[in-house]
Amino acid sequence: MSTLTTVLIVVAVIVVLLITAGALYARRTSGHGGGRRALRRRFGPEYERALARHDGDAKAADRELHERVKRHGDLKPQPLAPGVREHYDAEWTAVQERFVDSPARAVADADQLLGRLAADRGFPAAGRYEEQLAALSVHHPHHVEGYREVHRAARTESGVSTEGLREAMVDARALFEDLVADRAVDHGRHRPGRPGRGHALHPRGSGA
Repeated sequence: MSTLTTVLIVVAVIVVLLITAGALYARRTSGHGGGRRALRRRFGPEYERALARHDGDAKAADRELHERVKRHGDLKPQPLAPGVREHYDAEWTAVQERFVDSPARAVADADQLLGRLAADRGFPAAGRYEEQLAALSVHHPHHVEGYREVHRAARTESGVSTEGLREAMVDARALFEDLVADRAVDHGRHRPGRPGRGHALHPRGSGA
């Protein structure tokens, strides 16, 4: 066997090994939600938020979201007993009614209600907000921003406009409906401003 033939065989073997290793890596990362395309499909708008948070660094956003899937992807949400579900429905209706006279208080109550409801569904406890939010983003990526908004509004010292509070409540309602549902949720039917449970969230004197 000539030296040239030997070199060609060695090069061919190396190429095959590199292709095999690349395929195995791609399959492993895709299976754990690590492929960029898979992450975009899974997280939707939450992927874009992570990308913005990392100033457009896609690799950093991928690492963050992959870590979320690794930590919380296997979480199995627990069902709510019918009586508990009805109790949460009544609580949400009361919060929306309260918004008419006291928007800030209603948003703070909505923040606490969502935290308790998520914990009852098996997500991390409300006292571990960042971890709870991360877990929710894996399982409810299209609506977790509503929780983020009411949490931020409830803790803003300088005050948020009444319209800002109303929008936070409307967006949060979609996550509430996801969490309180006892069936698979069609994410496409939820849109901010969609008519939903309870009142239309117009404070007294708003002219609406």
